[in-house]
Amino acid sequence: MSTHTRIKPSEYHDSVTLMLVAKALLELPGVADAAVVMGTPANRELVAAAGLLTEAAGACRPDDLVIVVKAADEAAGQAALVQADALLAARAVATTTTAQRPKSLASAIAANPAANLVVISVAGRYAAQEARAALERGLHVLLFSDNVPLDEEISLKKLAVERGLLCMGPDAGTATINGVALGFANAVPAGRVGLVSASGTGLQGVTCGLARRGVGVSQAIGTGGRDLSASVGGPMMLAGLRALQEDPATDVIVLISKPPAPSIAARVLAQVQASAKPTVVCFLGADPLPIEAACGFHVTNLTQAAAAAAAIARGEQPEAALAQLEQESLALVPLAAAEQAKLAPGHAQRALRGLFAGGTFCYEAQLILKNLPEPVYSNAALDKSRAWDQVGVDAIRPHVCLDLGEDEFTQGRLHPMMDPTLRNRRIIEAARDPATAVILLDIVLGYGAHPDPAGAAVEAIHEAQRIAGAAGRHIAFIASVCGTETDPQPLSQQEAILRDAGVHVLPDNAAAARLAGLITQACK
Repeated sequence: MSTHTRIKPSEYHDSVTLMLVAKALLELPGVADAAVVMGTPANRELVAAAGLLTEAAGACRPDDLVIVVKAADEAAGQAALVQADALLAARAVATTTTAQRPKSLASAIAANPAANLVVISVAGRYAAQEARAALERGLHVLLFSDNVPLDEEISLKKLAVERGLLCMGPDAGTATINGVALGFANAVPAGRVGLVSASGTGLQGVTCGLARRGVGVSQAIGTGGRDLSASVGGPMMLAGLRALQEDPATDVIVLISKPPAPSIAARVLAQVQASAKPTVVCFLGADPLPIEAACGFHVTNLTQAAAAAAAIARGEQPEAALAQLEQESLALVPLAAAEQAKLAPGHAQRALRGLFAGGTFCYEAQLILKNLPEPVYSNAALDKSRAWDQVGVDAIRPHVCLDLGEDEFTQGRLHPMMDPTLRNRRIIEAARDPATAVILLDIVLGYGAHPDPAGAAVEAIHEAQRIAGAAGRHIAFIASVCGTETDPQPLSQQEAILRDAGVHVLPDNAAAARLAGLITQACK
């Protein structure tokens, strides 16, 4: 491998352009990795962490454009640099010839004075300033941006509460407000279940689970992942909960989060009990006893949350819906036995490789798999003792679940929901490992997602199957598809693409993780 660098002094392009160019370079033959970033100190640190920092890149100025390519040989590297130049030039021409968009919050409001909500997606260091300006103008905010300092988040949410507004985020990727899907949201039917979630893919998982059961959504409010921390205090979870409790169009409420700080969970559950409106609380991995005391029952995963809420919306008992899910899970046992019989005997082939686009799906899978005889390691681990550190540990760790949407994988790249390149590479890498028994995937549909995520994954799956087959091995591919029939990528079509490729398609992430666990648990 050789590393090639091009510095373009004082040349600026927006972050979306740079990520799209980097994506295109990664698809070129002979290119192993690429970074296309502005030369800020923070970006240079990220390039260094990726093993791409050359002497020239390290010496650049913050307003310089840096292109670094790691390639198989000199010819592939130079060809990639030439292609980068061409792509940047083409993007610049397109930008100057397309219709002008508002360049500031003020101009956007002037263009649409009736708007009462603003979506903000700018670099983290500018995001708080824009969000504060919107709140001060009386606008609700969906703050898509991440890397917003904690103290700024606290200040913004305090201001929102004072003004009676929602500040969803930072790092809030999904919401459906008054029937309008924002961020990565799915096309879900209107209905009478309202949701508040500190997890974007958690929100998608439950709203799509409701849609599968013929139940619609009144509002789906995102809060950002830090909202229920002790530092932030849960202001948007509480504000959203109170709003839904008072909303005559909402009959059932669902709350979704990874485990909140205990004091914040207690505050939220107290507010749940302050209303007669039935509420399903899905705090993944949290102590179930306080939840049972507040709600009369508890759920342990996103599928159970959707099933319970749908049952209540239909006037049925949630316990019956949860018992039905348990009964359905028994059908996975013979399927797992059949798959396990195709694997190499003994300990030779026993590893599970979970490759997730959705962070909460990765977290949920770890909860379901936590009782495997061998531990599951992750870059978003439930327990710090099971942290995955990228240093070639896959070969010595029996099971690994990766959240490929974490910052370590997305800095300078599009999120895996939009760009499958990184996950596809890891699918093929996993197939080359003779220990790999199961590859577990989540396929996420929706307005902001890749136009054909299943089709993009199948390209890598076919190559992985070829690699394993040539070595006389079988790998069980298991996937769930989070989406609806009315999404831009229709659910049934996406599931069919995967099934045609020999993938076991389960109705939800929990079932997919459970099947993966049953197969690997038998690999003794």
